[in-house]
Amino acid sequence: MTSKNTSNHNPGPSSKMPQLSEGQLELLFRRLNLAHTRRIYQDLADRAEKENWSYRDFLALLLAEEVAHRKQTRLQRFTRKAHFPFFKTIDEFDFSLQTTLRQSLLGSYLGLEFVTAGRSLILYGKTGRGKTHLAVAIGYRAIQNGFETFCTTAAELVEDLSNASKKGRLQESLLTYTHPHVLLVDEVGYLTYGPDAANVLFHVVNDRHLRKRPMIFTTNKPLSEWGKVLHDEDLAAAILDRILERGRLIHLDGPSGRTRHLNLEEVLPAAAERARISGIRVPEFPEPTSTIGNYFPIDPSNVSHNGRKMLNRASGRAWCARWYALDARNTGGNHSPR
Repeated sequence: MTSKNTSNHNPGPSSKMPQLSEGQLELLFRRLNLAHTRRIYQDLADRAEKENWSYRDFLALLLAEEVAHRKQTRLQRFTRKAHFPFFKTIDEFDFSLQTTLRQSLLGSYLGLEFVTAGRSLILYGKTGRGKTHLAVAIGYRAIQNGFETFCTTAAELVEDLSNASKKGRLQESLLTYTHPHVLLVDEVGYLTYGPDAANVLFHVVNDRHLRKRPMIFTTNKPLSEWGKVLHDEDLAAAILDRILERGRLIHLDGPSGRTRHLNLEEVLPAAAERARISGIRVPEFPEPTSTIGNYFPIDPSNVSHNGRKMLNRASGRAWCARWYALDARNTGGNHSPR
């Protein structure tokens, strides 16, 4: 081929194909941090030659493989750094056990808007209702969407920041809880916290609220009891005010997922059903005969003489325990059984 030489001609890249050794290619891959491409390029090159791929198709697949690998590596790294107590996804959550919660209600918490809009969430319910499962699933979905998540328990957070405050390192330690895009605080109210619990938690919540960074809390305590849990009614109110300004409270009900196989709802009827003493409130100590009957449905006519004596003794002991407890409550605990 010939080409015209003009005075305005700008020389382009040399048409001569550079001859690079395997070692030189290896250095180029390392310099560009293309670790995955370095491992797969030769196999792809052999396949491209065999199947007559165009250069463009070969390059497109090589780049797509590198991007997919980096995305998967990032997902694994962020999942490890999240410190989830276990790994759960939203697809594994059994919504059929919930009477009011449906997956459609969580739509905004499973997309990019959860993080970009700085939304927060409080998952409230008795133990075993799937609060932590749901929180982990939402946190993992945020990771899948490219955001960093950090999970801790309320007890760990309070203890860590309390110790840091005593050592004068509070601001430094706060970064652990304020830097990640999403913060998951599990088990608020499960354990007893130190006297400065509300103070250190407020630092975290207020910083994240100001920067519109989402938070997820799980708790077995109604919001009205957070002041008692955190030892400061005013700060607890301020904490909840900031969490719920752009967040919501979701109540999880239904049976416990851990003991569902035992059918405890059938074995242990509701307190109102167990009570035999009429009144506005259910008695604090239900009658033992009703309790024994519920746990041991026995026909007295089929019980031997010794068996009836044992039941009578058990009933008598239960009545004594009830009497002493009531008496101790009425006398300020000064009475002791003889």
